[in-house]
Amino acid sequence: MKLRFSPTSPYVRKVLIFAHETGLAAGIELVPTNVWVPETDIGTVNPLGKVPALITKDGTVLFDSPVILDYLDHHHDGARRIPLKGKERWSVLRLQALADGILDAAVSRLLESRRPEGERSPAWVERQRAAIIRGLDALEAEAAGFGEVLDVGQITLLAALGYLDFRFSHEDWRQGRPRLAAWFAQASARPAYAATAPYDPT
Repeated sequence: MKLRFSPTSPYVRKVLIFAHETGLAAGIELVPTNVWVPETDIGTVNPLGKVPALITKDGTVLFDSPVILDYLDHHHDGARRIPLKGKERWSVLRLQALADGILDAAVSRLLESRRPEGERSPAWVERQRAAIIRGLDALEAEAAGFGEVLDVGQITLLAALGYLDFRFSHEDWRQGRPRLAAWFAQASARPAYAATAPYDPT
């Protein structure tokens, strides 16, 4: 398999964390991809022009990250990270959606901040910041119930909180959220988290 990736993308990171946690990482070739340069070919792989995109052994291209994780969960030998049925399945998928929503808001906020000063929308930035805060507060209330095995929801949350540390380190999301902070301290000590740390490719 080949994974089109950027080392700063949190959506890529969740795929990589999953791959390391499930023993699939060695079988995935990483193909560095800069989606922002004019000459990028990512549009020929993913028409949306985004990473991650996974090319399977038979040439099928999969995107975006939830689809890739679902595929990978069918191709490892360990316990399923997305339960097949029942309340547990919807709980995991809901957590993934909440963590992805925090990521979406954080990425949108970052991109808005990089626009020319006269073109930025303070109201839009505040809307994204507020969404992140509400999401984190909801997760603080739920963190005590997280299981020991990192499911897809927790993996996505791990990537999301790591992204907040990476891009918004001046804002302490841990403040007032001791249970979420304690969970992150434990989960981020796993080798898969260290192995997938974001870095500037330039």
